[in-house]
Amino acid sequence: MTVTQESPRTYEVRTYGCQMNVHDSERLSGLLEGAGYIAVTEGETADVVVFNTCAVRENADNRLYGNLGHLRPAKVRNPRMQIAVGGCLAQKDQGEIVRKAPWVDVVFGTHNIGSLPVLLERARIEGEAQVELKESLEVFPSTLPTRRESAYAAWVAISVGCNNTCTFCIVPSLRGKEKDRRPGDVLAEVRTLVDQGVLEVTLLGQNVNTYGVEFGDRLAFGKLLRACGDVEGLERVRFTSPHPAAFTDDVIAAMAETPNVMHQLHMPLQSGSDRVLKAMRRSYRAERYLGIIERVRAAMPDAAISTDIIVGFPGETEDDFQATLDVVRESRFANAFTFQYSIRPGTPAATMDDQIPKEVVQERYERLVALQEEISWAENKKQVGRTLEILVAEGEGRKDEATRRLSGRAADNRLVHFAVGEETPRPGDMVTVEVTYAAPHHLVADGAVRELRRTRAGDAWQARVSPQPSGVLLGMPTIGRPATSPSSSGCSAR
Repeated sequence: MTVTQESPRTYEVRTYGCQMNVHDSERLSGLLEGAGYIAVTEGETADVVVFNTCAVRENADNRLYGNLGHLRPAKVRNPRMQIAVGGCLAQKDQGEIVRKAPWVDVVFGTHNIGSLPVLLERARIEGEAQVELKESLEVFPSTLPTRRESAYAAWVAISVGCNNTCTFCIVPSLRGKEKDRRPGDVLAEVRTLVDQGVLEVTLLGQNVNTYGVEFGDRLAFGKLLRACGDVEGLERVRFTSPHPAAFTDDVIAAMAETPNVMHQLHMPLQSGSDRVLKAMRRSYRAERYLGIIERVRAAMPDAAISTDIIVGFPGETEDDFQATLDVVRESRFANAFTFQYSIRPGTPAATMDDQIPKEVVQERYERLVALQEEISWAENKKQVGRTLEILVAEGEGRKDEATRRLSGRAADNRLVHFAVGEETPRPGDMVTVEVTYAAPHHLVADGAVRELRRTRAGDAWQARVSPQPSGVLLGMPTIGRPATSPSSSGCSAR
């Protein structure tokens, strides 16, 4: 399907939520560009605005309807404008969105993102809203064309959906049971990305280490990590987010023994209290969690470990909270994504007794953040004087222009701001620097760059920013079905 208007229509995709949504949004952009739309110029209002929504956070619906309200005057002024709403909130609210915001043209769910261009055209021709939500996955998102945000790093979804029943989480009911891609399809995508210049891939799943459950191989994830080690030109492999209950020693061995798998682990804790973990239906306890960390560090002493923690789950006592602080002290996390529990309508926890008063949750949250800041700073100070290889990033350092620095990620995913030498590296290039200063959330290297290694990824970035014909996609239109013409876990509360 192609757009038939005299001039190409512009589009914008606004993304909320987890890495899975970011991954889906890259596919939505690819689909739209494949259908003849072009990305809107920054600062202008697009002809087609797509909201890729999240239902995990409190007041997600208020945020969506507020944004929809702000767009209504622009839609009145521009008769070509269309508004589409997809993602988890669309899957949850379905026809309610069009009832509350009748100026919305398309509502689509988590299972049929590939339908967006057709639904937009149908809404334009028929002059009425199109609502299409499938109850099961229609097409695996990674088989769709993509417009990646990054030229040098990419998400690779190896599974979608979740088989767990955590009482605070609505994701399983919105994304369905776990569906796994075949290893050959995953590796074909990885090789294609590397051919396009990508140096780093992050394997993505709601519970990434349960990969293989659908085809009966409980060791499949460790095998996949090792197979990524055989992909020539792939320099960094990461994954998010593993579930502690399914974490096996073969994965630790694969991480330690595969050179391009980074010694970095993001593994949600959620609570350090066994009683709260049971109420959350998290099928592990604090002892098991700490045991995994101990074995990871025995195999990889340099591993940087991060986590997710929820404060104020219904029924959490001061003793329960102290248990969380104890696990945090023992774990020595490089960083933690901390959240105040909020009611998610449709989850079992939403109707539990003994909801914790807001002021109590806030006070505990502040204590947890203060403790983790102290630990993060102490762990980062250990990096001062170390020589690190940094993958130069784009948009990571908000103050780079003022400080005359560039920014990037070390192998363990720590953010490093570094001084620019005589030669300016490009995003995707590699630099070797010595850390001179540590802050709780970043490192600084203000000495001379010891080595600048120009890479294929830097070349890919350069090609992307250079003038080129419209309609060129970065992605994998040759994988899967023929095409129609790529920090905080899967969901951060996993």
